[in-house]
Amino acid sequence: MNISVGLVEHRNSVAIELQTPYRDSAGRFYRPGRYEFNTEIELTPQDPAASSFAIDDITIGIGFHWERKERQIFRGGVRILKRDALTVINDVPLEDYVTSVISSEMSASCPVELLKAHAVISRSWLCFPLLNPAAAARAGSGNVSARRNDEIVRWYGREKHQDFDVCADDHCQRYQGITKAFSSAVTEAVRATSGELLLYKGQVCDARFSKCCGGITEEYRTAWGDSDVPYLRAVYDGAGNVEPVAGESWILDVNAPAYCNTQDRQLLAQILPGFDQETRDFYRWTVRYSPEEIRELVRARLDEDLGAIINLAPLQRGPSGRIVRLRLEGEKKSLVIGKELEIRRALSRTHLYSSAFVVQRDGPDFVLKGAGWGHGVGLCQIGAAVMASREKTCDEILEHYYPGASVGRLI
Repeated sequence: MNISVGLVEHRNSVAIELQTPYRDSAGRFYRPGRYEFNTEIELTPQDPAASSFAIDDITIGIGFHWERKERQIFRGGVRILKRDALTVINDVPLEDYVTSVISSEMSASCPVELLKAHAVISRSWLCFPLLNPAAAARAGSGNVSARRNDEIVRWYGREKHQDFDVCADDHCQRYQGITKAFSSAVTEAVRATSGELLLYKGQVCDARFSKCCGGITEEYRTAWGDSDVPYLRAVYDGAGNVEPVAGESWILDVNAPAYCNTQDRQLLAQILPGFDQETRDFYRWTVRYSPEEIRELVRARLDEDLGAIINLAPLQRGPSGRIVRLRLEGEKKSLVIGKELEIRRALSRTHLYSSAFVVQRDGPDFVLKGAGWGHGVGLCQIGAAVMASREKTCDEILEHYYPGASVGRLI
């Protein structure tokens, strides 16, 4: 099973450094070197197992606080399609794709049981719409937006790309080719789980995951459509049978016990890619805004001028404390916004870490005190890493974050 991954778009031409010999579809030979392409082409490696090509200045973390450009190296075939722009696509076998994802989403030096669990869910997330199209159709695709009077409800669904299966950035799953150093643990994790998927009642799961849940994972409907997904429900990210309901006191408790509440620098250096290690306040965080700053953010992000903001009023929260509906009260008018990611977008120049926050006032300023990093649905990557460091197995990790699901094979 081969996977096509959209890597980058360029307007007029794209430079690719072939590091091993390739041939195009007409049989022309390309020796290693740097080539500039401005039209459609398909290049196949002479030796797929030993192939590689590099592209400079690929943007990663698009729209998030860690956005930057990197030189990245890939294995496999490369195609360039010409639409409004030139789209570069990497064609790789499924297991090679999974190998890259688990080395890009986390670190190749992670404990092997975490890498095995991530291999299963990354493979499942990819295969969910391919092997279970009816469930994928019910889950919806693309962005969904509704405007009712003074309320905007918007969520960002799983977009179906036109020319490739998945993109290479956080919009789908991080895929950075062979740029990140692979390890024997990664090789073992992919080999040991080859073909394995997360299943619920015999069907592949839509295995969502985020960086840090903040101590309680979130249910599906908080971030996406108004439906219940049995294996994507709220669970306490810790040992013991604790009711997974987070109020404001939970969010404000910087010492709230959970697997993902760790400041173990040695462990974080082992499990997180370098740019993720720059984010230290992932479990509990604070952001401060003036009323005018929020006004400008809302105007820039939502194209709405509410006037200087008078109040931020959470109207509905999910079990993890993430806000589903938030009323912005301005001097000119008020606006209710949701869901989870739309709230994060509206109140930041990139994205807030999460929508699990408490609004406090300090003089005229708004102080947002929050919990977690990401939507919080499904596997908590940092929490799962801590579980693996405490000798929890792949199956135990998956059972914890996806209640009722189990590992099996369909392909």
